[in-house]
Amino acid sequence: MTTLEFTNVSKRYKVRGAGDMLALDDVSFTLTSGQTIALVGQSGSGKSTIAKILTQLERASSGEVLLDGEPIPHRGPGLRRYRQRVRMVFQDPFASLNPYHTIRHHLERPLRLDKVVPKDQVEDEVRALLERVRLDPDATIDRRPHELSGGQRQRVAIARALASRPELLIADEPVSMLDVSIRLGVLNLLADLQRESDLGVLYITHDLATARHFSDEIMVLHHGVVVERGAADSVILDPQHEYTRALRDASPDPDKHFAAGAASTARS
Repeated sequence: MTTLEFTNVSKRYKVRGAGDMLALDDVSFTLTSGQTIALVGQSGSGKSTIAKILTQLERASSGEVLLDGEPIPHRGPGLRRYRQRVRMVFQDPFASLNPYHTIRHHLERPLRLDKVVPKDQVEDEVRALLERVRLDPDATIDRRPHELSGGQRQRVAIARALASRPELLIADEPVSMLDVSIRLGVLNLLADLQRESDLGVLYITHDLATARHFSDEIMVLHHGVVVERGAADSVILDPQHEYTRALRDASPDPDKHFAAGAASTARS
């Protein structure tokens, strides 16, 4: 079992003319294989800062991040191996894929860089990845990102994240840039992949409705502080913090939300 520990992490940014800004304040959680944790909060709550620290795009000001009990390397082959085990699905599928390259190129690159399969098996692996995310390889592999829909692009981005055969996935608002009608299909895909591969998933979102349906545990982040955490149903049905209650009241009714989305899943 893979274990990622985020322990007593704080992050300060220097803001010109305003001194230090505290983006995270003593945040701790543990993510393990087969578990989905939803990190919920509004814009500016610190969610993306956590994602950046986990992927080493930023460094914590204090605290530590451990993978299977070992600190994350900051550079060199160790950091590369870490990033192979912990992959990220970015929020914007329009920006995360290079418009000049084919889908084949996007999926071949991590396979070759991380030496996931022998060279003569790369083509078969690319096709298998596309099938895993419910895309037709023949209709997709030689197209470019702008020739696909938003939902298809995000499925390609998920396939690229899976190419290195990671153990943990950081999904940073993975459906917020997509049409409402296709969000459920992408979230159901992520849930299926999580179960199939025993992935640990950190699902970052502002939407408590989807957090409840697609996570085991919910952590609510407000101004860089975890103000509430617990089993998904408990946090939604019996919130203890006023900020959690405000988020819940601002969210669409979960049952109506998913009933409406189910009818259009096939189009995603």
